[in-house]
Amino acid sequence: MTVPDADLPPLARSSRHLRLDTLVRLRWLAIAGQSLAVAGVHFGLGFTLPFGWCFLAIAISAWLNIALRIRFPLSHRLREDAATALLAFDIIQLAALLYLTGGLQNPFAILFLAPVMISATALPPQRTMLLGLLAVVLASVLNFTHLPLPWAGPNRPVLPPFYQAGTWIALVLGLGFTGIYAWRVAKEARDLSEALAATELVLAREQHLSQLDGLAAAAAHELGTPLATIALVARELSRLAPPEGEMAEDITLLREQVERCRGILGKLTSLQDDDAGPLDQLSLRLLIEETAGPQRPFGVPFRIEMIGDKPEPVCRRNPGMIYGLGNIVDNAVDFARSEVAIIAQWTDTHVMLTIADDGPGFPPDVLMRAGEPYLSRAAAESRAGGGLGLGLFIAKTLLERGGAALEFSNLPSPASGASVRMVWPRAVFEADAKPSGSSKRGEMPLPEGDGPFSPS
Repeated sequence: MTVPDADLPPLARSSRHLRLDTLVRLRWLAIAGQSLAVAGVHFGLGFTLPFGWCFLAIAISAWLNIALRIRFPLSHRLREDAATALLAFDIIQLAALLYLTGGLQNPFAILFLAPVMISATALPPQRTMLLGLLAVVLASVLNFTHLPLPWAGPNRPVLPPFYQAGTWIALVLGLGFTGIYAWRVAKEARDLSEALAATELVLAREQHLSQLDGLAAAAAHELGTPLATIALVARELSRLAPPEGEMAEDITLLREQVERCRGILGKLTSLQDDDAGPLDQLSLRLLIEETAGPQRPFGVPFRIEMIGDKPEPVCRRNPGMIYGLGNIVDNAVDFARSEVAIIAQWTDTHVMLTIADDGPGFPPDVLMRAGEPYLSRAAAESRAGGGLGLGLFIAKTLLERGGAALEFSNLPSPASGASVRMVWPRAVFEADAKPSGSSKRGEMPLPEGDGPFSPS
């Protein structure tokens, strides 16, 4: 789906606007080509044409370019109204030249496509449609009203009306096809660029979070020396001060606070140790609970199944993995009718996690492109409040970056619902995690239950 400009931040909206320098350079190229063509036909071929009027139309275009160069800097970006007006001027100027040189019988009538194609790559579809209609209207007028085609000698060629009608139809079809094609290609490029930018922003935030433990350990190391000095001075003061009185109480309080600071710094330092404890390691069961827990208040029950006869896999806490799984669970909760199933399976070589809902499932056209940016299940089903599909794209990117392979599907009949299956090589899933024996630490029982469906 197309992202409305009003929903974009100012920087993103500005990046969609045409640079004035681009249009000015293209117009100079058009001016040079038009001048060469008119001069070549008049002086080189000796054909009779209204030379003065033709160069007047070309000169107006050149004067406009000069005025724009003087008025605006090269980096100026045009708003939609200004860009539409300049492209409309180019269409009208070309129509004036064609009127003076044979109308649609002039082979250069194909240049009507250029402004419409430029609009399709940078302006909203509504503006491109207006410019296309303007070109069609002017082409229709030129099909009936124009000066004779420049030619030498008394026998001027007369094109049959059917041929001229065919030229008009070909021009109209060309306007429609090239406009739609250019808009589609440019839209996909913009969507992918914006989606990758959003992904980079999420990854940057997660990287900042993962760096906090290193910063905390560095701060603890730097604060250790002055804190030891304060503790030494406090101990000396307690020996010199009288055992009773307000000073003794203050010194005791100072020593207590120093010990408290030492304890806090010790915890900060341990954040980067391999023995960071249960907060740094997650069993597969705890990973599921951490992603499903925030969704429980919405009232959709979870059916969680743990299938495996080997020791349960344990992974290091990974913010990207937790964010990606949480986004998929959130999507399942949005579409579930009665429950969401999370099925974990593991072997010696692989870890598989399936998240399924009993909702309507993926529409066929969405299923073929699931995980692409700006593709939404809700939008495809014409539901109000549909998102842009960026969440699923970011989740897929983060999980694949962590070594997972994702498969999107619908549950087999007679069940209904969507299913997302993620498979990790066990060695990748457990990379940097603790050896076996830590997986049972801190586990908590999760609710089990029977559901109306079972993903396969």
